[in-house]
Amino acid sequence: MSEEVQRYGGGGGGGGGVAALSLDLLGQVLDRVREPRDRKACRLVSRAFARAEAAHRRALRVLRREPLARLLRAFRALERLDLSACASLDDASLAAALSGADLAGVRRVCLARASGVGWRGLDALVAACPRLEAVDLSHCVGAGDREAAALAAATGLRELSLEKCLGVTDMGLAKVVVGCPRLEKLSLKWCREISDIGIDLLSKKCHELRSLDISYLKVGNESLRSISSLEKLEELAMVCCSCIDDDGLELLGKGSNSLQSVDVSRCDHVTSQGLASLIDGHNFLQKLNAADSLHEMRQSFLSNLAKLKDTLTVLRLDGLEVSSSVLLAIGGCNNLVEIGLSKCNGVTDEGISSLVTRCSHLRVIDLTCCNLLTNDALDSIAENCKMVERLRLESCSSISEKGLEQIATSCPNLKEIDLTDCGVNDAALRHLAKCSELLVLKLGLCSSISDKGLAFISSSCGKLIELDLYRCNSITDDGLAALANGCKKIKMLNLCYCNKITDSGLGHLGSLEELTNLELRCLVRITGIGISSVAIGCKNLIEIDLKRCYSVDDAGLWALARYALNLRQLTISYCQVTGLGLCHLLSSLRCLQDVKMVHLSWVSIEGFEMALRAACGRLKKLKMLSGLKSVLSPELLQMLQACGCRIRWVNKPLVYKD
Repeated sequence: MSEEVQRYGGGGGGGGGVAALSLDLLGQVLDRVREPRDRKACRLVSRAFARAEAAHRRALRVLRREPLARLLRAFRALERLDLSACASLDDASLAAALSGADLAGVRRVCLARASGVGWRGLDALVAACPRLEAVDLSHCVGAGDREAAALAAATGLRELSLEKCLGVTDMGLAKVVVGCPRLEKLSLKWCREISDIGIDLLSKKCHELRSLDISYLKVGNESLRSISSLEKLEELAMVCCSCIDDDGLELLGKGSNSLQSVDVSRCDHVTSQGLASLIDGHNFLQKLNAADSLHEMRQSFLSNLAKLKDTLTVLRLDGLEVSSSVLLAIGGCNNLVEIGLSKCNGVTDEGISSLVTRCSHLRVIDLTCCNLLTNDALDSIAENCKMVERLRLESCSSISEKGLEQIATSCPNLKEIDLTDCGVNDAALRHLAKCSELLVLKLGLCSSISDKGLAFISSSCGKLIELDLYRCNSITDDGLAALANGCKKIKMLNLCYCNKITDSGLGHLGSLEELTNLELRCLVRITGIGISSVAIGCKNLIEIDLKRCYSVDDAGLWALARYALNLRQLTISYCQVTGLGLCHLLSSLRCLQDVKMVHLSWVSIEGFEMALRAACGRLKKLKMLSGLKSVLSPELLQMLQACGCRIRWVNKPLVYKD
C-alpha cells in the first residue's frame, strides 16, 4: 500500500503524480467524486487531495459539535453550511466554533431542528457570515422574537424559513421584514402567533418576495388583500388556513401579483367558486393544490380551468367527489405532468381513460384509494402515458398482475410505484422487474408476496433505494439474501411484522452499506446477534425501529453503541434491555437525537435517570411512559427542557420486572 501512495503522490512528497497537479485541477476531480466515502479515501491516500478539498470544498454538513471549530477553520471556501444534524449544538459551542473562522463566503446556513441555538448563537452567526443570503431555522420550536431580531441583522438575507418557530409573533416578523427588505422566499408555516397585522407589514416592506408560506396560520382574508399587492409573488402556500374563504381568494384574484403556484389544501371554507375567481385573475397558473378542500366541483371552476390549458402542469384534487365528465374537463389541460386524485370518490376506469387520453405528458399519477379502478385503467395509463415516473395505487384492490404487466412493458421510466394493500402477488413482481429504473417500491400488506417475487425484483432492479414490505409475512431470510445480493443501493427498508425473519436474514442485510433507515418492528425472532450484524455492516444507519422485538437485549444496544455512530433516531419500546445497556447506548451515540423507549420493564428508575443524564444535551425528542414523570428527578426534567428536548408522555401503567 505504501508503494502505491508514493507512486500516486501520497503524503504530499515528491514532484510527480497527484502532488504535481494544481489545487484547482484536483478540486475539479473531487467535484466528480459523488460518494462521500470515496472523497474521504482520496483525502486519506494523498495530502494533495486533502489540501485541494480544503481549498475547494463549497458545502459542509456537520454531525457532531466537537469537530465543528476545526472543520470551519480547515474549509475556507465554504458557501453552504448544514448544522441541522449537529447534536447538542448550543449558543456557546456555535459562537466558539465561529470565532476565528473565515466564513466570508458562506451564503446558506441550515439550522433546522437545532433547538439549542438561540439569539446569542444567531448573533454570532450573522456577524461571522457577512454575505449570508439564506437561513433555515425550521422546527426550532423554542425560537421566538429575539431570534428573529438577531436574523434581522443579516440585511442581505433573501431566503428564510421560520417554519414551526412557535414563539415568533408579529413583533419578530416586523424586525425581520424591516431589516431584510430583499427577502425573496419566506416560510412562516405553523407560526401561529402571526396575525393579519404582521402579514400586512410584510407585504409593504418586502416587495421582492417571490415565495411565501403561511400554512396553518390563523390569518384571514385581510392577509390575502395585503398579499395581493406583492407584484413579484409567484408561489403562495396557505395549507389549512381555516379563516380564509372564497372572498379572500377573490381579493387575491384581483391582485397584481404573478402567481404561478397556489396551495389551498385543507382550507375548509374554500370552494370551487373561490378557486374560479382566483384562476380568473391568474391565467398563467402552473400549479394548483386544492387537496382535501373542495366538497363539490362547480361548472364555473371547470370553465375557468380551461383557461389554464397551456400552462397548468400540477393539479391536486384529493378527496373530491368527481365524475367521468369532470375528468374529461380536466383532460383539457393537456400539459399536466402531475395529477392528484387520492381518495376521490367516483374515479372510474372510464374517467381515467378520458383523462389520460388527452394528458399524455403525465409523469406523476396519484390514485390512492380509488378502489373502483381495475386493470382497464392501468391499460389506459400504459397506452397513453409512457413517460410516467411515479404511480400511486395504494388500496386499488381490483388491479392485478395483468394490468401491471402493461405498465411495466410500456412505461420504461417508472421510478416509483405504490402497491400497498393491493393484494398483488409474485407474478406482478415478475413483470415489474422489467422496470430497471425503479427507485421506490411499496408493497405493504401484500401478503401473497414471497421470496420468489423478491428474487424477481432483486435480479433486475439494482437501482432500488426504498422498499416497503410491511406485513408481507411470507418473506423469509432467503428473500433478504436475494435482496442484499441484487439491490446494493437500498437506503430505506421496512420489514415490520415480517415475522419469519431471523438473525440470519439480518446477517444478509449487513452487506447493504448504504442503508440509512431500517424498520424491524415486531420481528419476534431476531436477537442482539442480528442487530450486531446490521450495526457492523450498515455504518450509514440513521434510523432503526425495534419496537416489540422482544428478544433484542443489551447485546444489540452495545453493538449499536459501538458501530452505528451516525444513528439519530431509535425506537426500542418493549425490548428486553437493562439500564446498563441503555446508559451505555445513550452516552456513546453522539448523533442520537430522538429516542422512543416505552415499556422498558427491565430498566429501573435509576437506569432511566443515568441514561438520560448521559445524553441530556443531545436529545431533542423522547417518548416515555407518563409514570416516569413523577419519579424522575425534577432537576433532570428541567435540564432536558432547557436543552430543547420535547417529551411525549404515554399514558400507560409503569411496569417493572423483578
